[in-house]
Amino acid sequence: MLKQYETVFIATPVLSEQQMKEAVAKYTKLITDNGGEVVYEEDWGLRQLAYPIQHKTSGFYYLIQFQADPSFVEVLETQYFRDERIIRFLTVALDKDAVEYAERRRQNRAKAAAAPKVEEPVAPVEPVVEDVEDIETPADAEETNETVNE
Repeated sequence: MLKQYETVFIATPVLSEQQMKEAVAKYTKLITDNGGEVVYEEDWGLRQLAYPIQHKTSGFYYLIQFQADPSFVEVLETQYFRDERIIRFLTVALDKDAVEYAERRRQNRAKAAAAPKVEEPVAPVEPVVEDVEDIETPADAEETNETVNE
């Protein structure tokens, strides 16, 4: 019986975009080769870490939701441990409520991405006009200094 899982891993920040894609492809292929099915993938990008991990303060975050046999999770996590590109990971089993929440979240993200963004027109800023008599000139400043010094 297949269960639904969600795994998030953090890859080292020194990877190029191509190397990150290769790492993701490795794990999605591992899931499908072992009888699983990738349900959803999401690249969260480069983010700051809450605390340094292996002397690194940032990392590439990636989320994969998949269905697989419960015994497969151990195989996946073993591969994470062996891969020097992965500095942290977390895999959790999703219950029925979490699966529904994940589905609603995916639908909302799809709607937001599909909706065209409408930019509101920016009102022109009118210049501030000061009264000419209120502006202090260098000559006025010298007069004020002289009266104070006397």
